[in-house]
Amino acid sequence: MSSTHYSFFDSVQKSFDKAASYTKWDKGVLEQIKACNSVYSMKFPVKMDDGRIEVIEAYRVQHSHHKTPCKGGIRFAAEVNQDEVMALAALMTYKCAIVNVPFGGGKGGIKINPRSHSAYELEKITRRYTTELIKKNFIGPGTDVPAPDYGTGEREMAWIVDTYQTMKPGELDAAGCVTGKPITQGGVRGRREATGLGVFYGVREVLNMKDVMDKLGMTTGVKDKRIIIQGLGNVGYYSAKFFHEAGAKIIALAEYEGAIWNNDGLDYHAVFQHRKATGSILNFPGAHNFTKNSDALEMECDVLIPAALENVINGENAPRIKAKIIGEAANGPLTPEADEIFAQKGILVIPDMFLNAGGVTVSYFEWLKNLSHVRYGRLEKRFTENQNNALLDQMERLTGSAVDSNIRQNILHGPDEEDLVYSGLEETMINSVNEVMDCWKANPAIPDMRTAAYVVAIDKVATTYAELGIFP
Repeated sequence: MSSTHYSFFDSVQKSFDKAASYTKWDKGVLEQIKACNSVYSMKFPVKMDDGRIEVIEAYRVQHSHHKTPCKGGIRFAAEVNQDEVMALAALMTYKCAIVNVPFGGGKGGIKINPRSHSAYELEKITRRYTTELIKKNFIGPGTDVPAPDYGTGEREMAWIVDTYQTMKPGELDAAGCVTGKPITQGGVRGRREATGLGVFYGVREVLNMKDVMDKLGMTTGVKDKRIIIQGLGNVGYYSAKFFHEAGAKIIALAEYEGAIWNNDGLDYHAVFQHRKATGSILNFPGAHNFTKNSDALEMECDVLIPAALENVINGENAPRIKAKIIGEAANGPLTPEADEIFAQKGILVIPDMFLNAGGVTVSYFEWLKNLSHVRYGRLEKRFTENQNNALLDQMERLTGSAVDSNIRQNILHGPDEEDLVYSGLEETMINSVNEVMDCWKANPAIPDMRTAAYVVAIDKVATTYAELGIFP
């Protein structure tokens, strides 16, 4: 089957239109939800280390203002363009709605290859971009709150918050202007692994649904499931970590320089260290190299997790995919054509629009921490430990026998910030998966889980507009 070319934003719109036909909302309401409310395209000069001036192209898109602030990452990549940033902003709106995070969707991008710039050049570009956003009121704890995305991380977020605080002296909640910051700059513990952990919680919840597994001819649970992960960046690495710790086998890993496999399972961390040392995952001891990267996607497995870039599975290669479940950890890794092929083949696709919402969910927790100016667990940790200790002492007195020291330590433990963040994320992902699955089961005409997720998102955004009295 030949592959049709879709712009990323067209793909999102196409999926939206498909889902809209299963909702009750007026055409005008649907048009408003689809539209990008504000698109800021900018160009600014930055002096490079060698003295030349480079004109930098950058974007910030606010897709929806049905809730404020807007929320979405900033990516640094040579492929960044307005269409991609608009698509990612739209997905953020729907993602936040599904996981009940009260933000409108936003997204930013700077058209550079970060590998081609020194740290000092990247700092100048990031700080200048932040200044441009401040000028047009496209950043602020109550307006628009960026986060890391492809090509950015804690370092860039630290530059952004520092620039914002410098230009807005005395603003009490200034640390909430961006999330994904280092802990010392107001970040939250658990943010780094949040997206990968959310992917794990979401896929695990589906694997625990007996009726769904029966249809796919699979057993329930994560243990011994054969997993393939494409992309060993932040999301892929932590997805691999949590699946491995739960007893799954990572049988193949793919990166842009190549792909490797081993039917007995790969040690994801050893592969990561090998890549750090050699610059490539290829020739990892005990693993086989694939001839082509794409071969990894087409290997037989239980769960395939694309955790790299968009449109990697399309109408051309989808017929050759042998996974039973595809968990979209990346943004938009499947084209609409691939969706249709998988629906016909009975392959279950758990869509990106809520499966990779771990990042924005924990970003929400970080933003709340910044507004409250207190670390999670600080107020209740010691109180909980003292209460649990008193209960255990009373139990021991009543029973006349001591509680095993390991069990005692486990019960005594009061929650740290990381414990509470993990707990909040687990609750969010379990609820979201079940809400989408319930919507799909309630309407058998809905063809796939992605369409069901869009229906849930459209209903929530439209209901907000209706309750605001914007639409009758």
